[in-house]
Parts: sequence; structure tokens; C-alpha cells
Amino acid sequence: MTAIWAHRGASAYAPENTLPAFELALTMGADGLELDVQRTADGQLVVIHDETINRTSNGFGKVADQTLEELRGADFSHGFPGRRNTKIPLLRDVLDLVKGTNATVNVELKNSVELYPGIEDEALALVKDAGVLDQTVFSSFNHICLANLRGKVAPERIALLISDGIYEPWQYAHWFGAGAIHPHYLALRQPDYVWLCHERGIKVNAWTVNDDEQALWLKDMGVDAIITNFPDRVGETVRRGYL
Repeated sequence: MTAIWAHRGASAYAPENTLPAFELALTMGADGLELDVQRTADGQLVVIHDETINRTSNGFGKVADQTLEELRGADFSHGFPGRRNTKIPLLRDVLDLVKGTNATVNVELKNSVELYPGIEDEALALVKDAGVLDQTVFSSFNHICLANLRGKVAPERIALLISDGIYEPWQYAHWFGAGAIHPHYLALRQPDYVWLCHERGIKVNAWTVNDDEQALWLKDMGVDAIITNFPDRVGETVRRGYL
């Protein structure tokens, strides 16, 4: 069965990358949570996609330039009714949320635009301390930082994020030592993409799929997980198997 992972939580219904969005996703029956991690000026790992807080809060400025206290002075409700004064969460907050559940947590390390040297080791330490390593997948577009996790976690804990079509990604992932590829779903138009990945023992978790018809196409192709903003609707369609 193709798993459903909530993209930044149930981000179609609650402020993305916040505890309300993650809690809602679990209530909706999501099999996993996808989130983004960056580092504050005082060394705290927080859950946020953009390098600045301009789009998702009433604040301004780069995450890397502000302390956790300063960031928590902003409202991250992002215009969702009834969500006033939603605060930016720590990575540890979300790890504690999934502990004791069967949910996977996909920790995307956001260090391609703003470089955060060592963030992968800091995230790993938090995951281990929270006791959820067996539930966690680390992904990034920065494959250099993922390479630093090799030998520290099992291959199935490492996922290569890919936005464009690359030649024989299954060969690259196998050589790299990653257990999964996270491609943009349109990359899967390459013939036999999923089958060839599975032949190499590589899982395929596709992002970001909000259309039911596309979700069924991916399910029929055999993808391991679909990452979506609508874990309820897309999840129901995938489980039902038809529109």
C-alpha cells in the first residue's frame, strides 16, 4: 500500500510546518509527516521551509539571523482562521509528537541556500535523543550533508531529494548508499523509474501531489509514499483505488 505523508503537515488546512498542521495530519490518518529544518542564530533547530519568516509569519528577516526567542515573537498563523499566535516549532517538538505513534517523520535538511554546517549531525542527535530514529528519514537537496550521515544511520534512513530528471537515479542512489529517492512526481514519467529503483532496493517517495488522478497514477506505478498537502482526500483516494 502506498503511504501518505503530510507535506509540512496538513498544510492545506493549517499553517504549514506548525504543530497544529502536524497534529491535524495525524488525526487525518497520515502515515507520515514531512517537515523542513533550519537553524536559529542561537543554534536551535526549528521547523520552517523558507530561509526567511516573511511569507509564513507577520515577522521579517532570516531564520539564521534571529534567536529562538525572537522568532517566537512572530505569529505563524499564516492567515488561517482560528490559528492566531501559532508559534514556530522546534524540531524536538515534532519528534515528541510522533513518538509512540507509527508515523514516519521525514526531516528535510534545508541547507542549500543558507548553509548550516553540521546541521545533519545536530538533527541526528535530536532524533536519537527523542528515541524515534526507527521512524525517521533524513532528506535534502544538499547531498553533501546527506553523505555525512552515511555510516551513522542505516541506508534506509537517507533519502535523496531530486527536482529534475537525472540519468539513472537508481544507480546514483545505490552508489551513494541511500535507501530512497524523493523525486518531484513529474520525474516519474521516465519509463520504469519506480520499477528500476525497486530492483535496486531503492524506495520512491514522490512530492508534492495534490491531485487525486495523479495520486492514483503514482499508486498504480508502485511508489512507496505520496507527499501531499491534502492527506485526508488524497489518502482516501489512494486507499479506495479509484476516483
